[in-house]
Amino acid sequence: MSASLRARVLPDYGAMSAAAADLVTAKLRERPHAVFMVPTGTTPLGMYRRLVARHEEDGLSFALATFFNLDEYMGLPPDHPASYHVYMRENFYGRVDVDPGKVHVPDGFAPDPEADCGRYEKEIRAAGGVDLCVLGIGRNGHVGFNEPGASFGSRTRVVRLAESTRRVNAADFEGGRAPERAISVGMRTISDSREVLLLASGANKAGAVAAAVGGGVSEEVPASALRHHPNVSFLLDRGAASGLGGSMTEGRPA
Repeated sequence: MSASLRARVLPDYGAMSAAAADLVTAKLRERPHAVFMVPTGTTPLGMYRRLVARHEEDGLSFALATFFNLDEYMGLPPDHPASYHVYMRENFYGRVDVDPGKVHVPDGFAPDPEADCGRYEKEIRAAGGVDLCVLGIGRNGHVGFNEPGASFGSRTRVVRLAESTRRVNAADFEGGRAPERAISVGMRTISDSREVLLLASGANKAGAVAAAVGGGVSEEVPASALRHHPNVSFLLDRGAASGLGGSMTEGRPA
């Protein structure tokens, strides 16, 4: 394991989600104008619920922060129930005091997707770069929608989704047919973030976590690129860490 990679194993999904919310909260309090890059999917839902609760109960404010989402499906209008625009509005942006002008989600319905990808990169640079990038990990080792084989030098672009990813996400779509393409922030853009936090939950992610943390660094396992990052942390529950054997200590850095 890279000397710069910190990993913690938490007892369960709730504890992992609370630890993730703690790290986001600490960054926000340290730097209210922080720039975050954030994920979708099932894994970060517990983190978002806790951040919303802290806003409602403790007055935690997101008003000065800037947010960029990692990805969006191609061909979906922003109001499509399976779009990540709707996911973020229902689970986070619509429930806290974010400034709508500081919220950025790739436009999967853009008439010129390639130009829109370039615009997205310019917006990230104009915001001063990403202070904290929060990631999930796919069962095949993808982060964002950077599927196996994604170049470590890639930027925001249109990607073709792996069939395994489409099968996992099929339940979100009528007829079980997930889109074939998406817009995703690239591996170089993720790696340019000043700090990276990867979340993983469940035994179905154990193989991907083991490959990312303990295998070789390869574009076939996109998450393995994080081992070269100077400031990266993995938060894992017991299931996600089950493929790592005795190399991890519960609740403490490895």
